[in-house]
Amino acid sequence: MDRHGPLETEDPVATAFLALTSEAVVVTGEDHRILTINQRTEELFGHAFEEIAGEPFSTLLARGVPEAAAAENPEDYVARLASARGALLARRKSGEEFPIEAACAQTSRNAEFVIVLRDLSERQETADALDRAQRGLEQILQSAGEGIYGLDHEGRTTFVNRAAAEMLGWVPEEMLGELQHAVIHHTKPDGTEYTAESCPIYAAFTDGEVHRVDHEVFWRKDGTSFPVEYVSTPIRGASGELTGAVVTFRDITERNRTRAVLERLQRTRELILQSAGEGIYGLDHQGLTTFVNPAAAEMLGWEADELLGKSQHAVSHHTKSDGTPFEAVTCPIYAAFSDGQVHRVSDEVFWRKDGTSFPVEYVSTPIHDAEEGLVGAVVTFRDITERKEAERALQTALSELQVLKDRLAAENAYLQEEIELEHGFEEIVGSCRPLKEALVKIKQVAATTATVLIFGETGTGKELFARAIHRLSGREDRPLVKVNCAALPSGLVESELFGHERGAFTGAIAKRMGRFALAHKGTIFLDEIGDIPLDVQAKLLRVLQEGEFDPVGSTQTLKVDVRVIAATNRDLRAAVKAGDFRADLYYRISVFPIEAPPLRERREDIPALVALFADRYSTAFGRDVTEVSQRAMDTIQRYPWPGNIRELQNVIERAVIVSPDSTLRLDEVLDAVDPVRSESESEALEDVERQHILRVLEATGWQVAGSNGAAERLQINASTLRSRMSKLGLRRPAIGT
Repeated sequence: MDRHGPLETEDPVATAFLALTSEAVVVTGEDHRILTINQRTEELFGHAFEEIAGEPFSTLLARGVPEAAAAENPEDYVARLASARGALLARRKSGEEFPIEAACAQTSRNAEFVIVLRDLSERQETADALDRAQRGLEQILQSAGEGIYGLDHEGRTTFVNRAAAEMLGWVPEEMLGELQHAVIHHTKPDGTEYTAESCPIYAAFTDGEVHRVDHEVFWRKDGTSFPVEYVSTPIRGASGELTGAVVTFRDITERNRTRAVLERLQRTRELILQSAGEGIYGLDHQGLTTFVNPAAAEMLGWEADELLGKSQHAVSHHTKSDGTPFEAVTCPIYAAFSDGQVHRVSDEVFWRKDGTSFPVEYVSTPIHDAEEGLVGAVVTFRDITERKEAERALQTALSELQVLKDRLAAENAYLQEEIELEHGFEEIVGSCRPLKEALVKIKQVAATTATVLIFGETGTGKELFARAIHRLSGREDRPLVKVNCAALPSGLVESELFGHERGAFTGAIAKRMGRFALAHKGTIFLDEIGDIPLDVQAKLLRVLQEGEFDPVGSTQTLKVDVRVIAATNRDLRAAVKAGDFRADLYYRISVFPIEAPPLRERREDIPALVALFADRYSTAFGRDVTEVSQRAMDTIQRYPWPGNIRELQNVIERAVIVSPDSTLRLDEVLDAVDPVRSESESEALEDVERQHILRVLEATGWQVAGSNGAAERLQINASTLRSRMSKLGLRRPAIGT
């Protein structure tokens, strides 16, 4: 301390104390002027000793004991310094003020005073912090939305926040010091008494545990109650002893109401799932089953509990309908919780527990979680077996309807063609014995389903016999389909008879129904059957024997019910011997043979036939030919008619054309039928007609219609003449030829 003042100390202990103490030490004289200071004083105040030596002690103070007190009574001044706790403020050299407290003592030598000064800045800061914390805690407690109150070890209220008081209907001051259990927790929700000994709140400051409860009620000042959720936390003293508890609680009326609504919704959802007729199941993000309704379990053949937690794809969706594996990565159900899209499918199958499958229609809907995103999917499905069967039945019905529609269209087209054909006879005319014998056979066989073979020379009316058999049969309401086998190219006979598929051969650009299919339930007339190729005869035999055939280019066998009438002008027995006709087919078609007699054996029927044809063509050509001379009739009856009725028909047609009045003029055509002329010298009647019309056309300069035209000279309609010209192959020669 030598450097701090004039005072010297011989006491080494005192010297060490002054040097080592953490407190500031100031030694003053009786007049309280500074004699010496220690190093801590210099550090605390920022003054060097030389700067304050001899100065009044009050130099170091900003607020303290007045200087006048030091002059009047130094001892009293020091005492007052020591007692001025919290009222002393020191000032540093920098002017900064800070709180201090002083401890003073007077030495026995020279009336010196030792003043020990302690810096209270840190203590004040701590006190301020504690005060701020206390105020903050109060603000927190008062601002909290939850009710908070404290209890001492007896269960008496030590503090209550505003929210607790409001929820309970009390003023906070009314609750302080009260046994809180008796005030708000005295009765259970069912109305029975609630003893404090069994109260979880009180238990916290007896067992030291935190107690959480969410199924009790608190009671308000007005006697009403409300459901609460509370936590009772024990309070321990400095030594760990239990001193009370802090209770936080909240009114859970709204939460309970929401929970009740959710429970009702959950029950409703369960009822919907249980009652739904569609299968419904849920999957998590791994494809594991989270729930299954009874309809789904029943359709899949499992118990619902057996499916929970299992990969539904592996259980019921592992294989496609064609038997190939169905990978989960390509499954639309799994896709829903990877791409977040709704997937609808109606062409797959689910598999039952017993290994069988059934067609399904399903919808996979993703489940979105607000925080976790896609978490799974809900799948609804239905067994569409009946619908698929109905669709197949409908398709089959539509196919059959289309077949019938096509057949009807084909029949209509065929019948239209038949109407347009000049088949020549409306009915069979005649009364001669050979014809009557044939008619008897027709009546005998018509009512049966037997195959009929009509044989006879060309032009004897075999088709007319076939029509008569059909009209008298039980199939008259169905069509009679005619096929002229001799007129068909050999390569197209099979297609014409049995039909073909599109692309079956070159030129088959569309599917075509064959004549046998057209004649289903009706009659087919195979004219000139002897001209059918041998390879087709085998297929025809199959139809006759088994009633079935395969269209060209098709793998489908068609069944038909057809009555077959065949006709020929050939000697089929000779054809069989020559190997041109199958013997088995011959025997199959000749079950009931009928001969169409030639016209030379029906001479007495010729007048009736002449009258029939004359009337027909007179009407057709707009003429009025009603008479035939006896000479002409005698000539016609003497002629052997190698062309039979067809030849007679053509002769009468040409005679009507060239007859200018009501008498049938046969002068120009009789030479063609003169029996005294040799067959080698006679010209065909058609050639006679051609030559006659050609002469008239050349005479008129090939003018068909109009004044002085060929039609006028021939006394026939121009349209009729053009028709005859077309039939006879008459065309105007090109100029210059």
